[in-house]
Amino acid sequence: MVEGARPFGLREHFADGSPPRDIERALVEEAPIAIEINGLGYAVMMATPSDLEDYAMGFCLSEQLIASAAEMVSAFAAPVEAGGWVLRVQLAVANAAPLIERARLRLAEGSCGLCGIESLEQVMRPLARVAATLDVEPAAMFRAAGALGDWQILGKVTRAAHAAALCAADGSILLVREDIGRHNALDKLLGAAARQGLNVGGHFILLTARCSFELVQKAVIAGAPLLVTISAASTLAADQAAAHGLRLVSLARHDSLLEMGQPLTRE
Repeated sequence: MVEGARPFGLREHFADGSPPRDIERALVEEAPIAIEINGLGYAVMMATPSDLEDYAMGFCLSEQLIASAAEMVSAFAAPVEAGGWVLRVQLAVANAAPLIERARLRLAEGSCGLCGIESLEQVMRPLARVAATLDVEPAAMFRAAGALGDWQILGKVTRAAHAAALCAADGSILLVREDIGRHNALDKLLGAAARQGLNVGGHFILLTARCSFELVQKAVIAGAPLLVTISAASTLAADQAAAHGLRLVSLARHDSLLEMGQPLTRE
């Protein structure tokens, strides 16, 4: 069985009235992941318990608790008897101040990452503009989107997992991570890239998801020059991408894609 999935016995029914049949099918795992950072309860996220060391790294980078992989001392994941997992992360002592200031235990249903933030100012915190540039032709985006299915091991067996891919400028895929949550899949990818020493600024990101504000935020913080999503973008995602110098492409299909421009003003 693929990591991140478990077999279940199911009964399949048919619209044409044929007799039902018993089958076995893999379901994607979803579990509460309690993230403890330097001994402090920081968050409880609903996620697929695979590649959790990558997740720890990407989560801390996206939360801006660290700026590089070197600032994480260790990450250890273990199941707990009560159900779920605990992910214990140790950051360098020099990074304890922002952690203590922002530490909170929050349950972020669906892994949105915003529940428990106390003010709109914290949500819309200013971010540095993306400095990296990358010349990526539409043909390369089509190439990556067409190849992604071959990398979606968990997605193939469950049909219920999102994927995030790190792609070269020519559209070749270097790295993929999967999770039931699209935000978690991206954090896992960013963490894996950091742990492997891959420069996100020299690549583009492809996601099997709609493009929401939080995904744009994570891409901007990571310094990605281009974000491509299979589904459509929200208005806030498009606004934030334009404001921070992130090239954004959505609805990337085998025969067409949409590159975000500037919002239009209607009379």
